[in-house]
Amino acid sequence: MRSLKIMDGCKGTQVFAINPSGTTTTTTNNGGSGGGVGDKLLHHLQDHLRVNSTRSRSSRSSLSFQSPNPIGNNLVLDTLLPYGLPSSDLLEPQIEPSLKSVDFVETLADVYRRIDHCPQFEKSKMYMEQCAIFRGLSDPKLFRRSLRSARQHAVDVHTKVVLAAWLRYERREDELIGSSAMDCCGRNAECPKASLVSGYDPESAFESCMCSRTPGGEEDDTPCREEDDIPRREEDDDDFVMVGDEECSTSEEDGNMSFCIGDAEVRCVRYKIASLSTPFNAMLYGNFKERRREKINFTQNGISVEAMRAVEIFSRTKRVDYFDVRIVLDLLSFANRFCCDDMKSACDSHLASLVCELEDAMLLIDYGLEETAHLLVGACLQVFLRELPSSLHNPHMMRLFCNSEARQRLTMAGHASFILYYFLSQIAMEEDMRSNTTVMLLERLGECATESWQKQLAFHQLGVVMLERKEYKDAQWWFEAAVEVGHIYSLVGVARAKFKRGHKYAAYKQMNSLISDYTPVGWMYQDRSLYCIGKEKMMDLMTATQLDPTLSYPYKLRAVCLLEENQIEAGITEINKIISFKVSPDCLELRAWFSIALEDFGGALRDVRALLTLDPNYKMFHGKMHGDHLVELLRPLVQQWSQADCWMQLYDRWSSVDDIGSLAVVHHMLANDPGKSLLRFRQSLLLLRLNCQKAAMHSLRLARNHSSSEHERLVYEGWILYDTGHREEALAKAEESISIQRSFEAFFLKAYALADSSLDSESSTYVIQLLEEALRCPSDGLRKGQALNNLGSVYVDSDKLDLAADCYTNALNIKHTRAHQGLARVYHLKNHRKAAYDEMTKLIEKARNNASAYEKRSEYCDRDMAKNDLSMATQLDPLRTYPYRYRAAVLMDDHKEAEAIEELSKAISFKPDLQLLHLRAAFHESMGDFVSTVRDCEAALCLDPNHADTHDLYAKARERVNEQLK
Repeated sequence: MRSLKIMDGCKGTQVFAINPSGTTTTTTNNGGSGGGVGDKLLHHLQDHLRVNSTRSRSSRSSLSFQSPNPIGNNLVLDTLLPYGLPSSDLLEPQIEPSLKSVDFVETLADVYRRIDHCPQFEKSKMYMEQCAIFRGLSDPKLFRRSLRSARQHAVDVHTKVVLAAWLRYERREDELIGSSAMDCCGRNAECPKASLVSGYDPESAFESCMCSRTPGGEEDDTPCREEDDIPRREEDDDDFVMVGDEECSTSEEDGNMSFCIGDAEVRCVRYKIASLSTPFNAMLYGNFKERRREKINFTQNGISVEAMRAVEIFSRTKRVDYFDVRIVLDLLSFANRFCCDDMKSACDSHLASLVCELEDAMLLIDYGLEETAHLLVGACLQVFLRELPSSLHNPHMMRLFCNSEARQRLTMAGHASFILYYFLSQIAMEEDMRSNTTVMLLERLGECATESWQKQLAFHQLGVVMLERKEYKDAQWWFEAAVEVGHIYSLVGVARAKFKRGHKYAAYKQMNSLISDYTPVGWMYQDRSLYCIGKEKMMDLMTATQLDPTLSYPYKLRAVCLLEENQIEAGITEINKIISFKVSPDCLELRAWFSIALEDFGGALRDVRALLTLDPNYKMFHGKMHGDHLVELLRPLVQQWSQADCWMQLYDRWSSVDDIGSLAVVHHMLANDPGKSLLRFRQSLLLLRLNCQKAAMHSLRLARNHSSSEHERLVYEGWILYDTGHREEALAKAEESISIQRSFEAFFLKAYALADSSLDSESSTYVIQLLEEALRCPSDGLRKGQALNNLGSVYVDSDKLDLAADCYTNALNIKHTRAHQGLARVYHLKNHRKAAYDEMTKLIEKARNNASAYEKRSEYCDRDMAKNDLSMATQLDPLRTYPYRYRAAVLMDDHKEAEAIEELSKAISFKPDLQLLHLRAAFHESMGDFVSTVRDCEAALCLDPNHADTHDLYAKARERVNEQLK
């Protein structure tokens, strides 16, 4: 459990080291007995596993299809590899379509300073800049947090509409069956009604909104008024109209003037009409001849008799909600022509309240634009945006947004902005980067850009898109424009465009100059390697990996080069280095490619299934073959499993901490049973463990959609809410599910959500009770093992070590291998350090992915052995921050301050982590470098503005800097 302090506090936050998703996956349909894990269940599982282990070993030894002759094998390979093997000449690193800085820490610090000191009404714009910076990072939570802050500080209707829709899109509620674009999540920040209310109120942004909802989540009152419900004046009744429960007289006795339209007269009260606007006041009481006339001819003013009667009624009631839509539209046009501001505002607000569906928006948006009705256009825009991404393919919508004339119309209505086109262009790029729609939206983005960072982003993204479209001259122009306004990273694009146009040496000089002029970082050497050959190319790739081991291109190129030298096994070893800590479809594809060449069809099928889990629409072999088709070609070449075999294979891989293998098995099972929500849920948990958050949330939404019962659906909705940062709402879903039916998953969700805070003794007791309740409910061994493991963690935090040891032992008895770590912690707390070390050694031996095990074992041995373990942990997973912090702390203890700073800086350059920045700030303070301390604190607070220790350090350092300046 993330919140149950499984890792010691000194290790800081370990992203997805232990988390609800980290819990996961299923094994058999046998579930667990109501009273926990009994002997009978244990023996059954162990016997089944023993049989399966024998079966899986024999199957692994004969996974490949063995043809009786070489010609047969050649035919198989020709079928599987119709486009040949990968070529190093065709590999290129991707140019990231986001803002990228050559000094990221300074960029973070600068943004934090400006947010901290800017006027409150400008904070929303500043948070949008922070969003753009975070967009290029691997953690989507940072982007979503900044987006929420931007919405929190939004002032005008337009900004609220766009940001509320964007927040909804980030949760992708459009994928939830039964959801509507105008559904309210219950918070002002995303409420469609609250978005149409102008004003600055940051405190209320994330409070519950005023939408009245039933316990089931349906709105009690319909936001749109049906025309049949609108009281109308009877055609033969000229004397009054119903306004609510009152009659408004329009008899001649009340009127003292008339407007004549054709043969009809509309009696009015002169001073009431005069009060509508300055022009009417001047006409009726000024120096015009109409001031003396009782009857005024209005035939040529383009208003109907019915609409003029509505004008008269509005002049006294100031209401339009009892007229039908056609009349209100006429009133809106009349109000614009005669400058009747109150009437226009009333019509605008009323029409906006009627927009509920895309059809409504499409009918009314043109009226709103023609009459510059701000709220009406905002309401229509809101529906369009909340229907994304499907509405992106609506021709009417594209006509509304894409060309310059349409943008100018939106500007006149107050609804064209950089954030609008930023939102639209990001979705368009995700849908199809090469499309004309994407280009036009990005061009509009550039037209709306006013600040430097906005121009940098728009021009750079246009360069990226033009490069994808193979329009290299235009790509170079846009990249150069981005560089001119300050985006240094766009020089990479300039070099790439020159290379594509045949100027390889110019590209090399461009990158060489970049490396000379700035502090080198990994992506600089990575891109320069494109324009080198031989040893120089390999040296640049090696330097790129040393500076930034998270870049995938160097591993891929080295692997393909080994393949070209007929060293396929070595190529697989090379690509395994990055797959072990950073799973991506392209790397899995490459390994599958190699496996096919080795005739390891089982390994190839595993990787193709796993990558299709990450991206179901992925096309293999440079986009020439759909992944599903390759699965069909590979399936006959490997041993076929029944669904029961699959469950045991899943259990086997889960026990060996083989997450990719587990994903492949689940994919196989879902092919046979695509509607199984339990499998989708297990899939989402595995994906979260692999830090593939977007794919994980997609699987979780599919689990919710395929739920067979109400209580199950509520649990999955709870996990969706929890994983998107809405803990209280997740708890409510868990409690509602339990009220319908007691289940393992509902109790587990509630325990997990409650434990996501600092637990006092009372709270810990309650969490223990919930986990015990979960264990009494039927479930499978995999989830029981996770619950036992989490229960052990709570017992450890409550100093109940013997109970914790029992939980971990029971978890190990059903092959929950990660429980070795908890048991080691118990031994350590009992001062049995050797036993703790041995326990972690068992985990290292069993686990396929064991970087965290090496890291944890380092705590239970002497310094030299710890350094070796941490070195291995870094080698296996350079994204783990604890080894860097440990090594830096040791260097500081040895008074090697410069080396300690360098150790932290090495990791910060490719992973700007809160704990790393905080520790480096503390080191700078101890060395008396308070300016650097302030900078690192500001960068850390940009990542987490609520980190108390950094705030304290920041305040002290600023005080010392101010003293030095006096």
